[in-house]
Amino acid sequence: MTAAVRRLRRRWRGGLPAASAAPAPASVPAAARPAGRRPPPVWLFDLDDTLHDASHAAFGQASAAMNDYIVRHIGLTAEEAAVLRQGYWRRYGATLLGLVRHHGVVARHFLDETHALPGLEERLRCHAADRRALCRLPGRRYVVTNGPRAYAARVLRGLRLHGLFDGVLGVEDMRMFGEHRPKPDRRALRHLLARLKLVPARCVLVEDTLSNQKAVRRLGLRTVWMQGYQPPGARAAGGRARGGRPAYVCARIKRIAALRALQQFSR
Repeated sequence: MTAAVRRLRRRWRGGLPAASAAPAPASVPAAARPAGRRPPPVWLFDLDDTLHDASHAAFGQASAAMNDYIVRHIGLTAEEAAVLRQGYWRRYGATLLGLVRHHGVVARHFLDETHALPGLEERLRCHAADRRALCRLPGRRYVVTNGPRAYAARVLRGLRLHGLFDGVLGVEDMRMFGEHRPKPDRRALRHLLARLKLVPARCVLVEDTLSNQKAVRRLGLRTVWMQGYQPPGARAAGGRARGGRPAYVCARIKRIAALRALQQFSR
């Protein structure tokens, strides 16, 4: 066992919630499992900069499309649009929420226009080892993204990952009281888990955004900070350097293949 794996094992065990008595999913009767073995976790994967290099493939083009949308439909200058978009993203976690709440924008119209992203498939890239690791990772797997479902499905097809997940949940699926409430809204996340009939203590969020991990950790999920697509010297939310590990992060990884070791140690 390498020193790196030993460190990962200590951190993962140290981050486990006190939920060893959590009931097993109904689809896996306790009597059918070997004694002393837990069922595999349910993996909740973010999409952008977690399963693929979205900073290269989509973020720049999507940001420009959002700015252009604000210019055309709200009547601001390009500079004003960029400031407004960034302000809503910091305040609400998604530009969409601010535009819907304060400008009467129709969510579907905004998502369709800003996620057309011509040529996206040619820019998509992920690590081949990550694709192989996902194929071998035990347990159910879901994609949970603040992007629209159609965009997520397009990315997964382009990366040849579309057959590896039990479900894809987009921003359309994170709603409460008739409003979109994307990550990191804890109430919407709790509601989403209930709809999927998932026990929080059995779930692991794999995500590149710390604010989302902090929210789900309070719900009892385990958290894995994916750093494989962060550029060198990048700083996380709140000014923490990428090399640090906040208390609500159970483990840091750079490749999906590392999850196999975490899955084994979580039993």
